[in-house]
Amino acid sequence: MSTQLIAGGAEVTVDQENGCRISSLRIDGTELLRQGAHYGAFPMVPWCGRTADGRFRDGATVHQMPLNHPPHALHGFARDAPWRRARATATDAVFTYDLADPWPYPGRVTQVVELGEDALTLTMGVETYGDSFPAQVGWHPWFLRSLAPGGEDVKVAFDAAWQEERGEDHIPTGRRIDPLPGPWDDCFGMPYGVDVTLTWPGALELRLTSRAEWVVVYDEEPEAVCVEPQSGPPNGLNSLPRLVTPVDPLEVSTTWTWRRLG
Repeated sequence: MSTQLIAGGAEVTVDQENGCRISSLRIDGTELLRQGAHYGAFPMVPWCGRTADGRFRDGATVHQMPLNHPPHALHGFARDAPWRRARATATDAVFTYDLADPWPYPGRVTQVVELGEDALTLTMGVETYGDSFPAQVGWHPWFLRSLAPGGEDVKVAFDAAWQEERGEDHIPTGRRIDPLPGPWDDCFGMPYGVDVTLTWPGALELRLTSRAEWVVVYDEEPEAVCVEPQSGPPNGLNSLPRLVTPVDPLEVSTTWTWRRLG
């Protein structure tokens, strides 16, 4: 079962049975997202990117997560689970997912999807039912490199304050370096909020913004490019833990605003 939202010439399909991912984003009938069960734009929760060796520490306790991308644990596991639709109208919908094994803490994730005629806003929150715990949230959209056969490749533009140096194991080393030219599978710091523009020449410009301060850009595959706003860097459960507490849930939003160029 999926949920469809429509506003003006924009159409969004949410596949809540498959990780509550945005399986389709169409502008005037043109698809922006790579199609397939593992693609679209999926939520990353309760962590983003790679968690080194699948282990994270909470106080004196070390927790082991399944190694779904050996030797690491990748992108959380809510993307692989069915979510529950709590509410839906023609232009917005709310979905929930209860954290469960192998995550060691009880809690709930809520994702709100709001579609306007020229923008899509995604909001995700994590709350605890009991003890505090570290968590991350983010999104992993697979934007098509080209919107039409023979069309020009998308151009990705951003101005980052730093790049997280990546070790041979793809885990940030803890050093911040000047941003390097692509291709990228890298995390960048934007302390004033994520702000990335994707331009498909002659067709569409999409600006992706968020109050989150980290974004991963991945453009090493020929079919698509990924621009992933997230609440912390890869391995952040260990290097920069953000505690979800009973009085301080974790909430992050991202807005994608588009402008037609044709």
